[in-house]
Amino acid sequence: MSPWKSPAQGRLASDAPVAIVDIGSNSVRLVAYEGRTRAPTPIFNEKAFCGLGRGVVTTGALAEDAMDRALSALARFETLCRVMGVKDIQVVATAAARDASNGQKFLDRAEQAIGAPIQLLSGKREAELSALGVVSAMYEPDGVVGDLGGGSLELIDVDGKKLGRGETLPLGGLALMDASGRSPKQATKIARELIADAGALKKLNGRVFYAIGGTWRALARLHMLQRSYPLNVMHNYEIPTRDAADFVELIERVDIDSLNASDAISAQRRPLLAYGAIVLDEIIKRGKPSLIVMSAAGVREGLLYEQLPDEDRSEDPLIAGAAEFNVLRSRAPAHAFELADWIDAFFRSTELGDTLYEARLRRAACLLSDIAWRAHPDYRGVQAFDIVANASFTGVDHAGRAFIALAIAIRHIGLNESVSPAIRGLVTARLLDRARIMGAAMRVAYITSAAMPGVLPRAPLAVQRKELVLTLPAELAPLASERIANRMKALGKIIGREPRIVTA
Repeated sequence: MSPWKSPAQGRLASDAPVAIVDIGSNSVRLVAYEGRTRAPTPIFNEKAFCGLGRGVVTTGALAEDAMDRALSALARFETLCRVMGVKDIQVVATAAARDASNGQKFLDRAEQAIGAPIQLLSGKREAELSALGVVSAMYEPDGVVGDLGGGSLELIDVDGKKLGRGETLPLGGLALMDASGRSPKQATKIARELIADAGALKKLNGRVFYAIGGTWRALARLHMLQRSYPLNVMHNYEIPTRDAADFVELIERVDIDSLNASDAISAQRRPLLAYGAIVLDEIIKRGKPSLIVMSAAGVREGLLYEQLPDEDRSEDPLIAGAAEFNVLRSRAPAHAFELADWIDAFFRSTELGDTLYEARLRRAACLLSDIAWRAHPDYRGVQAFDIVANASFTGVDHAGRAFIALAIAIRHIGLNESVSPAIRGLVTARLLDRARIMGAAMRVAYITSAAMPGVLPRAPLAVQRKELVLTLPAELAPLASERIANRMKALGKIIGREPRIVTA
């Protein structure tokens, strides 16, 4: 069979694909995922700005033109699902359909258009699913989740996997714009009064506020562009509270079009930015969080996470996602798991000390260490770095992502090359040191094993007193070479040990 006629090899042999359609107050979105996994990967993502929630506060009903746009989008999504072979379509609707007098009539028509039943989420249920989305995609979250849509704001406390009581407020961008008569001053008054009574925010002081929703993502995108941030990844983007307070005040005060790179924000989203800024400003003043963290995962991801077996939900999303990349892109996936155990044993033999956070990053780096092997040798480091720096991993903050990318780049190009100074600036001195050691150790591993399984478990690397020792079994003694010696020397230099290769 010709290669281009064979089944796609870049897909996991997992469950059948599943699609989530979210009928929101501002947009209607389809996201099709490869399958129900701990780290689900979208295979298709499209949204249509329909403005279903526009005017609901003042008229009490969904506008005909908005319903027509939404129904047209749903009909397109149904066709796209058939084209992609997606048979499992789950549809949810939120504030606009929930609050409008003609909401149920619209949903009846919408079910015909999409060809699937629609779950109308209560505000409490929407908050719970948003929180589950954060649980699914963040490492040990601790704070308050806020999901700002076009029609409502959902708030809920989250501590690890434990959820608080969800609540909903009519503070979505479209709802606030309508209720205030497009007056920022009146919008501020409305937001302040409603947020003052929010129970979840009473527990926010000194903890993290996890922000979900297109309007807040747009604000964060502007913040990224204003500071020339080196990563183009929204999930887990962090804004210090003082900086966030100053920035939203700026957004409330100035014309959005006057800001640098404002054209990166869609025309449909721009009018809502000031209202999203007002709500976030009041949350900061009322709740006093320590940090604002953006979450790209919300209701849709929460719905999928909820449907996983307990065993799958207990998996680490970063390790699960890295393992999938390993299966799809490595020469020998089993080698990466052996490498992770080999590296762990090496670090335990040192006096470097360790944390669970660092151990997770190391394991993920090992699983991703061979994903660029098909590239030209001169560009493998750059390609691996770019893939890791921009891939849709979850469960890792930006400093951790930078660590993994740097360690793998060093594994390919060595210690003497300069790799993205801007992204290097995201990691601490400790993490940068660990990335250099990790990359140098992987250089020893790959030249010893040729990226094939079965070698590393028999060739341990360890610090023994003042020496760095690589032990080869007798049958593998011919592997010893000048290249391995040179790489051992480079690793020994940065950990302060004399290298030695012995045969057992």
